Amino acid sequence: MANVTVVGAQWGDEGKGKIVDWLSNRADVVVRFQGGHNAGHTLVVDGKVYKLALLPSGVVQGKLSVIGNGVVVDPWHLLSEIAKIAEQGIEITPKLLVLADNACLILPLHKDLDQAREAASTQKIGTTGRGIGPAYEDKAGRRAIRVADLADPEAIRPKIERLLGHHNALRKGLGLEAADGEALFDALMEIAPKILAYAQPAWRLLDQAKKDGKRILFEGAQGALLDVDHGTYPFVTSSNTVAGQAAAGSGMGPKGPGYVLGIVKAYTTRVGEGPFPVELNDEVGTHLSTVGREVGVNTGRPRRCGWFDAVLVRQSVAINGIDGVALTKLDVLDGLPKLKICVGYRIGERTVDYLPAGMRDQAAAVPIYEEMDGWSESTVGARSFKDLNANAIKYVRRIEELIEAPVALLSTSPERDDTILMRDPFQG
Repeated sequence: MANVTVVGAQWGDEGKGKIVDWLSNRADVVVRFQGGHNAGHTLVVDGKVYKLALLPSGVVQGKLSVIGNGVVVDPWHLLSEIAKIAEQGIEITPKLLVLADNACLILPLHKDLDQAREAASTQKIGTTGRGIGPAYEDKAGRRAIRVADLADPEAIRPKIERLLGHHNALRKGLGLEAADGEALFDALMEIAPKILAYAQPAWRLLDQAKKDGKRILFEGAQGALLDVDHGTYPFVTSSNTVAGQAAAGSGMGPKGPGYVLGIVKAYTTRVGEGPFPVELNDEVGTHLSTVGREVGVNTGRPRRCGWFDAVLVRQSVAINGIDGVALTKLDVLDGLPKLKICVGYRIGERTVDYLPAGMRDQAAAVPIYEEMDGWSESTVGARSFKDLNANAIKYVRRIEELIEAPVALLSTSPERDDTILMRDPFQG
């Protein structure tokens, strides 16, 4: 049996939560390996809605869930999320949730910096303002406070002093008051016992799980086009979101991720600023937004909508090493008489079959479309490929051809069981 890594193959919001929840039923361990609480997953189980940001989706299934070292963790948010999901009847204990002791923390000063920068910038990135970017900066700058530091009050004071030496200079330039080191120390000491209850060497636990033959499911946040290296830079997140990060962000090594499943929406959406060649500002865009309920899970921000962009998904297939895709929200296209798929771009006098790295080229990309007939029949709730009408099947098959990857799963509603299994990822 193979491990499975689930990644978004567009700009995030592809419906990873439902697919990870569905796969969690077949897994023994679920691992979150990058990002922070700037992205979320919505799970609908028996009509009950769970909205998660930091917690791996496996907690809803009662599966051992791991927040890996590649995640930046706001400890106050984590505790509030644990409390919130407890109100829905799911108790999070240290036997269910493991937090990597070498994960870096998001602190209040990170949120301050994030929000002040975005407010002062003339070129908005579209950050959520939750401190994720500044926390990753401190991680790379080797001045971050990590989970394990909470157990050593004597060592944490000089770390705070070094951190404030950097941040207070930035805060002064942005017109913010200097951060209070003693207040930060006290806040961390207050929360330390609650956070440390979940902390342990996650890499060690996962190594043992591998030796025991456990099925491990790796869960990514955001999407490949928001990757800090491979995305539409600088309109990206601050971490690597591609499948290769599952190894580094969990401590499992390069063979750990196993089968790579890319989650792909049957159309395209994007939250925040940045290039979006297939964006629609017409009645079709309104249809996709309304029927697809395209609003950010944790931020409430509306998503920009457009036709399916096969160029970008094919690029994601390559950079992630995707073995198969889960195609979601096919039902949102029900009732549209004509459908379009982007098969290339025009940039000035050039025609290209990929999205260039240059910012000006990305902004200038004009989609080249291929048109197909839509369908009037409903695909909602279909649980077998033969239940789909001929035009819906043609659409799925054409997507497979264009992105050069097979559809392994097909989702036809937010409900967990409305999923057509065409190939089992855990079988490799």
